[in-house]
Amino acid sequence: MSGNVFGKNFTVTTFGESHGAAVGCVIDGCPAGLKICEDDINADLSKRRPGNGDASTTRVEADVCEILSGVFEGVSLGAPIAIVIRNTNAHSADYAPLKDVYRPGHADKCWDEKYGLRDYRGGGRSSARETAGRVAAGAVARRLLAENGTAIKAWVSAVGGVEAPGFGEAGFLMEEIDGNSLRMPSKSAFEKALALVKKVKADGDSIGGVVSCRVTAPPPCLGEPVFRKLDALLASAILSIGAVKGFEIGAGFSSAALTGSQNNDAPLGLDLSANNAGGTLGGISTGLPLEFSAAFKPAPSIKKEQRAFCKDGSIRDISIKGRHDVCVCPRAVPVVEAMTALVLADLLLENRSSRL
Repeated sequence: MSGNVFGKNFTVTTFGESHGAAVGCVIDGCPAGLKICEDDINADLSKRRPGNGDASTTRVEADVCEILSGVFEGVSLGAPIAIVIRNTNAHSADYAPLKDVYRPGHADKCWDEKYGLRDYRGGGRSSARETAGRVAAGAVARRLLAENGTAIKAWVSAVGGVEAPGFGEAGFLMEEIDGNSLRMPSKSAFEKALALVKKVKADGDSIGGVVSCRVTAPPPCLGEPVFRKLDALLASAILSIGAVKGFEIGAGFSSAALTGSQNNDAPLGLDLSANNAGGTLGGISTGLPLEFSAAFKPAPSIKKEQRAFCKDGSIRDISIKGRHDVCVCPRAVPVVEAMTALVLADLLLENRSSRL
């Protein structure tokens, strides 16, 4: 299986399966001299860990990391950094009845056809559990970016049809994001969304949503103008997160209804009220905040009865009894932040060779 490595200069390889012994990552290309500690990584992992919030799975994992290599006395050595997160609360028996069933909305059948066998316990390698390794690596990348004054903040901007105010709009409160279980920037939006989540959960169903992200003080001039455009790399990174089905940066799809005079942002320094380009021009960061959003589909594992194909070609009704998220968005927030950090760290190192 290929495709487990992300990045070109700051590279990350994730490993592990949902019900295996552990998940984790190996980071290569991190410069020597960066202050790193397990507490910094665990702080990000705690936002992603299961069993934490109204919309989350009831699977409980401590998600405490262990740095195995590449760090000495709290400082990176320039060598590969290996980080492991043990799995301690897997209930593999929950999946035994589904061993030969292709779950609706999952990649079970595609996986079987491609590899000839699959780990049916919680999705194996294709489980969202894999993203714990991404978050651990992203925490290291975030430390590197912080040295340049760059900060990344994501939040849930919509759950189902319940939308929170956008950044800069009345009612948007950055401090509210970490103050509620759905990570929404508005108390009123949170209360409406929570009521929806509880109803959907009671029905044995799931619900989708949108995660938005804003990067303040991004390093200018990141990205290359052809195949390594910053916005293209961000799109690729965010779309690599399971359940993401859409990505837009800046004005996104709404820019299709604008004229050129409406869509063009004022020159940097004259007016910061509009950022239709989302912080990039020609695939290169302008220095304005990077602003983008990602649409997440509803989790396909639901208790509501569904029709499913079996490996022997038969069709049966199934109800998935395992522990799953009602809405993946709150736990996806740190994953979006991590993938953003990995893209920016990779391009930051690349940019050092752009000119004499």
